[in-house]
Amino acid sequence: MTARVTGQPHTMTTVKVKVEPDSKNFKVETGFMPKIYLENRAENGRANAELRSRLEKILGERPGIVSGTKSRRKELKLEMSKQKFEEKIKEASKKWEK
Repeated sequence: MTARVTGQPHTMTTVKVKVEPDSKNFKVETGFMPKIYLENRAENGRANAELRSRLEKILGERPGIVSGTKSRRKELKLEMSKQKFEEKIKEASKKWEK
């Protein structure tokens, strides 16, 4: 008996972001490496939890942190194309443009 896989294949992407914990307000800036300002301090995983939660609302899926759990530069794993990630981040960053 053979297994049959149906549906579209998943696109796994890794992206790099820079975070700025303990900021006054949550904000996203685009660029070569998106910069994400987080309200929580980098204590006991609070900033990482906020990052994952906020990005889940923006992207529609919860990212995994591949590397950088104790660093401001993080590598995230997503089930979407890099282009789709960039589109969604750019759209979200418009909320904070002046």
